[in-house]
Amino acid sequence: MAIDLADLASPAHTALLVMEMQRGVAGDLAKFPDLVKTCDERGVVANAARTAAAARAAGVPVVQCTAAFRADRAGSHTDNCPFIKVLLKDPEHMLEGTGAIEVIPDVAAPTDLEARRHHGFSPFTGTSLDQTLRSLGVRTVVAMGLSLNLGIPGLCLEAVNLGYRAVVVTDAVAGTPAEYGDAILANTVSLLAARATSTDLAAAWGSR
Repeated sequence: MAIDLADLASPAHTALLVMEMQRGVAGDLAKFPDLVKTCDERGVVANAARTAAAARAAGVPVVQCTAAFRADRAGSHTDNCPFIKVLLKDPEHMLEGTGAIEVIPDVAAPTDLEARRHHGFSPFTGTSLDQTLRSLGVRTVVAMGLSLNLGIPGLCLEAVNLGYRAVVVTDAVAGTPAEYGDAILANTVSLLAARATSTDLAAAWGSR
């Protein structure tokens, strides 16, 4: 079904949510080589940077949805999920105050908002993101970033449950293995959100 992206993602009621485009996830300090490889091969960071620039130019708020851990792990459940247990075998993983939690420079700007979490895999739980978006009059969220394994589906599901409409930027997301990410995009994300490319969004927001 064709979508009217100019209406669905109108700058008047849209925010761009950038999921974990952090140096420790897909940047120079990343410890997920397969995910980094897929991002490099598909130009994910460049596509995300282009989408963020188009959003800012059109007056669409950009919210960096970041993850971090305190050194003492306060505020984080560390034993309720197999993946978290594996990650935290490294005591330095995504620590507050380190370069790993910084947003990749190409995707960041001083005007961006931030919603940081210390627990879970989606940006609404345990943060003020919902209140921030409602204060801005947002009804549609455009999502991009990492990953299609957990973060992007979780973001979309929570957004829909909270009453938002969602759009996913298909060339600014990735998962691992890459083919599995593609399957999630086609068979799970498609049930929750509209899909558009970075070029589609730039055109809808008046940029080329």
